[in-house]
Amino acid sequence: MRANRPDPHFDWRRVAYLVQVSRALDELEEKTLVPARKMFYQFSARGHDLAQVLLGTQLTDRHDAICGYYRSRPVLLTLGVPLADALGSSLMREGGYSDGRDIGAVFNYPNPNGPCALPMNGGVGAQFTPTAGWAQAIEYRRTVLNEAEYGSSIGVALGGDASVATNGFWSALTMATTLSLPMLFFIEDNGYGISVPSHLQTPGGDIAANLKSFRNLHVLSGDGTDPGEAGALIGATVGFVRERRAPALLRLTVPRLEGHSFQDTQTYKPDALVKSEWARDPLPKLRDFLVPAECDEGEWNSIAERANRDVDAAYAEAETRPVADLQRTSRHLFFEGELQQQGGQQRDGYAPPASTEESQAQGQRINMVTAIRRTLEHELSINPRVAVFGEDIGPKGGVHAATLGLQQKFGEARVFDTSLSEEGIIGRAVGMALAGLVPVPEIQFRKYADPATEQINDCGTMRWRTNNRFAAPIVVRMPIGFFKCGDPWHSQTNEVQYVHAPGWKVAVPSNAEDAVGLLRASLRGNDPVMFFEHRAMLDATSARRPYPGDDFVLPFGKASVVREGSDITIVTWGAMVERCETVAENHSAEILDLRTLMPWDREAVLASVKRTRRCLIVHEDLITAGFGAEIAAVVAEGCFFDLDAPVTRLAMPDIPSPHNPELMEWALPSSETIAEKIRDLTGA
Repeated sequence: MRANRPDPHFDWRRVAYLVQVSRALDELEEKTLVPARKMFYQFSARGHDLAQVLLGTQLTDRHDAICGYYRSRPVLLTLGVPLADALGSSLMREGGYSDGRDIGAVFNYPNPNGPCALPMNGGVGAQFTPTAGWAQAIEYRRTVLNEAEYGSSIGVALGGDASVATNGFWSALTMATTLSLPMLFFIEDNGYGISVPSHLQTPGGDIAANLKSFRNLHVLSGDGTDPGEAGALIGATVGFVRERRAPALLRLTVPRLEGHSFQDTQTYKPDALVKSEWARDPLPKLRDFLVPAECDEGEWNSIAERANRDVDAAYAEAETRPVADLQRTSRHLFFEGELQQQGGQQRDGYAPPASTEESQAQGQRINMVTAIRRTLEHELSINPRVAVFGEDIGPKGGVHAATLGLQQKFGEARVFDTSLSEEGIIGRAVGMALAGLVPVPEIQFRKYADPATEQINDCGTMRWRTNNRFAAPIVVRMPIGFFKCGDPWHSQTNEVQYVHAPGWKVAVPSNAEDAVGLLRASLRGNDPVMFFEHRAMLDATSARRPYPGDDFVLPFGKASVVREGSDITIVTWGAMVERCETVAENHSAEILDLRTLMPWDREAVLASVKRTRRCLIVHEDLITAGFGAEIAAVVAEGCFFDLDAPVTRLAMPDIPSPHNPELMEWALPSSETIAEKIRDLTGA
């Protein structure tokens, strides 16, 4: 597919200007800013620039979104990012993409009145599944919420030839093709992933050829340095995705004219290859394509001069920007009342219904899994933005029955099964949240979340690293802990991993009432939440409570005083609450159920310990570096002169959960070991 004359559907003068701007920015950074150590990471777009600018000009729908990687600045310029913001980000100054919090090449662009650039992730391939989530949200808003303005919107993910080897690429490809999502995979193939040649990323080094037989995927390939051919291919592919509401992959071969980054000397490339790459430079090809067919030599030179002047002026402005206020560096880790510019239902106009912390208990006691299901059902019924999904949560109702009957009531568009890819489940949720929905992904067991670690971490840091420009409030439901037996794969708790992941709220309810209040707070909130459902508590008699009502909401960071006492404070959560209660009757022990670990109720713990002068922390996770260590450190620091005994922890030894029930019970804190610790500390 090749056009010999400029396609009138493109504004070629603007294309020429933006390519020249991109070149001028690269040259300024490489020759001035990096040598002067005014910036530390520089990724030249030379060779990639023409294809990206052509693509950017085709993103015309207000709800189009694109997510790229570190070499994607040309398409960002095409969307309208101010040059001073682009340079200010490189200079790590106030303003720009992040106020100096993130690498200047790691971009985002909310653009409320036009196509946006979703927050880029630092990991290669991490851009694909959030883009698939955005594309699914587009279809959700078009077909479920009946919002006609999403009828031609698309999602675009940019990636290089190395990115096609990642889990994220294949997971997003599965989502896009099985669900027929309006998503474009735009692959810029320069032949190398830093120094690794593309034939080690995909057989033969040609992902388009390898995917030709992939069902429900429109595949095209061509030369990204030829203006006529690249323009024709990009226009046709974007048009296909818009009109057919179906996925496509476009692979364009381009040269990487500089190293992977400024520090990369490309010594691994033969001299002949480097020479052949420069012979394919798209900038001279663009000039020859436009002169004299579209403009004369004088106008071409004038465009180049204007681009250089504009970059010089932007640099002068960016240089005047200060370093961001140091005292504000910790701001915007969580929602602080100032709405992000994009992402989440509240940004999209949602106002939470009236709520109460007072339980309106009614009816018989129900178990925790019923309470969770009933809460999900109510929120689905009153909020059409809520979508629940995961492996086996549809007709089966979840492996723990928490979603039983929900698909039958609300339909497959709102309660649906996913492919077996935890990275895909969480990445999809991130994209859906960015598009204004309330995604509630379920991960079947804590250990199964490991493949999604990158997406989890990127989601949590999003608000902070974009300086409150973007946020992705998702509610991840995840069973944890032992049940009738243990094992290394289904019985982990490891809550501390997510407490230590910046930007996540963490809930660990021990009973049905708290599960209702915390889950509802999560679904109506504006932060990502890790909602842990302990397997042993889902049907435990001790965890049963009457349903507290449809308006019951519990705040995060407020512990529950399960039992008052004067001799010792026991701090615990999850399944250990039940075990602590069984032995406390023989002692004057005050039991605090933290309920949430991020944030956690430091004030309540410190106040209780100052009264009782003793502290025992009981949890199921491993003892070394478990969350109990954090509590112990805070208590030791805040109550040092009030303590009559050492702050003590009781937890699992540093081993996985054993499978045999007797071995498991030996490893877990038991009623006997808890009672023994209480006697040791109180002398009673």
